[in-house]
Amino acid sequence: MRWNRITTATAVSAAVALSLAACGGNDNSGSGSGSGSGDTAKAEYNSAVTGTYNPSDKKGGTLRMAITEKWDSTDPGDTYYGLSWNLVRNYVRPLMVFKSAPGKQGAEVVPDLAEAAGVPSDDAKTWTYKIRKGVKYEDGTEVTSKDVKYAVARSLDKATLPNGPTYFNDFLLDVPKGYSVYKDKSLAGVAKAIETPDDQTIVFHLNKSFSGFDYFAQLPATAPVPQAKDTGSKYQLHPIATGPYKFESHDPNKGLTLIRNDQYDPASDPNSGRKALPDKITVAYNVNGADIDNRLQAGDLDVDIAGTGVLAETQAKILGNPQLKANADNVPAPRLNFTVFNGEVKPLDNINCRKAILYAADHEGYQRAYGGPVGGDIATNMMPPLVTGAVKFDDYGFEADKNGNVDKAKEALTACGMPTGFSTNIAYRADRPKEKAVAESLQQSLKRVGINLTPKGFPTGDYTKLYAGKPDYAKANSLGLIVYSWGADWPDGFGFLSQIVDSRVIRATGGNTNLGVRIPEVDTLIDQALKETDKAAREKIWVDVDKKVMEQAAVLPGIWAKGLLYRPTTLSNVFVSDSQNMYDYASIGVAQK
Repeated sequence: MRWNRITTATAVSAAVALSLAACGGNDNSGSGSGSGSGDTAKAEYNSAVTGTYNPSDKKGGTLRMAITEKWDSTDPGDTYYGLSWNLVRNYVRPLMVFKSAPGKQGAEVVPDLAEAAGVPSDDAKTWTYKIRKGVKYEDGTEVTSKDVKYAVARSLDKATLPNGPTYFNDFLLDVPKGYSVYKDKSLAGVAKAIETPDDQTIVFHLNKSFSGFDYFAQLPATAPVPQAKDTGSKYQLHPIATGPYKFESHDPNKGLTLIRNDQYDPASDPNSGRKALPDKITVAYNVNGADIDNRLQAGDLDVDIAGTGVLAETQAKILGNPQLKANADNVPAPRLNFTVFNGEVKPLDNINCRKAILYAADHEGYQRAYGGPVGGDIATNMMPPLVTGAVKFDDYGFEADKNGNVDKAKEALTACGMPTGFSTNIAYRADRPKEKAVAESLQQSLKRVGINLTPKGFPTGDYTKLYAGKPDYAKANSLGLIVYSWGADWPDGFGFLSQIVDSRVIRATGGNTNLGVRIPEVDTLIDQALKETDKAAREKIWVDVDKKVMEQAAVLPGIWAKGLLYRPTTLSNVFVSDSQNMYDYASIGVAQK
C-alpha cells in the first residue's frame, strides 16, 4: 500500500493462517470508557502505541487535519494510499473492514457492510457474502448487492480509475482485458466473475484458489456505489456516503469537509468499532510541512493526516524537549522506504550497473533523510521484520559498509562496461522533504564513483498515475531511479510483496505500484506461493521472492520505517492499531471540556 508516506492497511493473523485448500478545546481530561489494556489519559511518550491516549466516547467538535499535498483520490475505487484507506472508513462501508481498535485487536478483519465473513466453496475459488439489510446511502436509498457488484466492476477500469490495487483484475474469473463499466453499462463482461442472485447476496468467482479473500473484501473498492450516480473520475469530488460522515464540500485545490450523515444507523454497524466522535472533519490540502509541525505543537491543528511523522528537523526538537516528547509516538510499521531501479532506462538494464548503485549508496545517509534511527532501521532486504515470515539477510553488506563501498561499486561499474560511471535521473515526490533528502543523499554518495544523478520532483497526486508509475513517461524521461515507499496491504508475504514485484501488475496506462521490477523467476515464485497450502512452506517462498529481487539488484532498500507522530492535547481517544500503523481515523475524537 502506498503511504503518504502512504501504509498501510495490515492484518497479521488470518490470511497467513488460512489454508489455500480450505474452503474544540485544549483540555485533555476527556472521559468515557477505555478501549483496552493500557488505556491512559496521561500524556506520555508512546502512550498511543501501548494503549489509548485520553480514552473517550464524548462526541462533538471539529477534527482539523492537514497534508502537504492531496493524495491520489478520495474515490474508494481509485485510491491506494494508507492514509486514504484509514480515512475512507468514515464515509463508506466496504464488505469487510479492519476493526477500529488499538494494537493487535485492530489487525482483525471484521464484517462491515457484510453480515458475516465470506463463505468459501470450490476450493476457495468462490466466495459468498450477505449484505446487511437496512444500510442506506446519504440520500436514504437502501444499499443492495448490485451496488457492491458495480463498485468492484468500476474499479477494474484502470484507464479511468488508475490508482487502486489490481487484486480484482488479477483474481476475478474471465474479466476481459481493458474492461470498463463505462463501455459495458449492463456489466455483461463481469457476469462470470460476480453474481447477485438477490439484493442481499453477492458471489465472487476467482480464476484461482485464494483463502485470504476476506482481505480483498476489506478493500475500499467493495464499498457500494450507485451506478446512476457514478461520475467516473469526478466521483472523488463527492463519493456517495454509507458511513457516519458525508461530504459537505470538496475543493481539489484546498481540501474537504465531512459532516455527519443522518442516514447512518449505528445499529447496522456492530462490528467495525467506529466511534464517529467529531461532529465535523476538515482536511486542508497543500499546507507546508513545517507549518503542519508547528501548528500541531501550537494546538492550531489536530492531525497530520499523512501519518508518516514529523519532519526530520522537528524530530530533534520534540525528542529533546520532555514536554513535547510526552505528546509523541514512535510508530513502527510493516513498511519499506526504498528506491526502485528502472531497467527500461539504460544502462540500468545491466545488473552490474544496478549493483554499482547498491554498493555506492550511503545507507546511513538514507536513514538520516528520515531523521535517523527514530525514522527507521537500515533495511538490508525488502520484507520488513513486522511482515509475518520475514527473514533478514544482507547479501551486499549494507550493515558492514553503512556509508557504501566505493571499491566494490567501481568493480561493478567496470563489469557493466561503464568504468567511469554514467548519468540518469532520480524521481521523488516533490512535497516530501524526506524523499528529496533521499535523492540528494544518493546524488552525493553515487557521485563518488562517477554516477551522476539529477533529482526530479513530481506531484504526489499524480506520481504513479502520470510520472514515475507510467512506464512510457518514466522511460522517455530517463527516470532511472524512483524513490518510493510501501506498506503492507496486510503483513504476510503476499500482502507486502505482490503489488511491488510482480511484473504482471504493471500497466501501460500508469497508476502502477510496481515501478520497474520485471523478473520472470519472481512471477513464477509468486504463483508457487499462491498454490502452497502449508503456511511455513508458503512463507519460505516469499523469502525466496525477496532474495531473488535482491539477487537481481532490482531495488535499493532504504529503511524499514518508523514514524514520529505528534498528538496535541486537543485530541481524545487516540491509538495506533496494527492495521493502520498511524492514528486510527475512525475512532479519534476532539477533547471536550
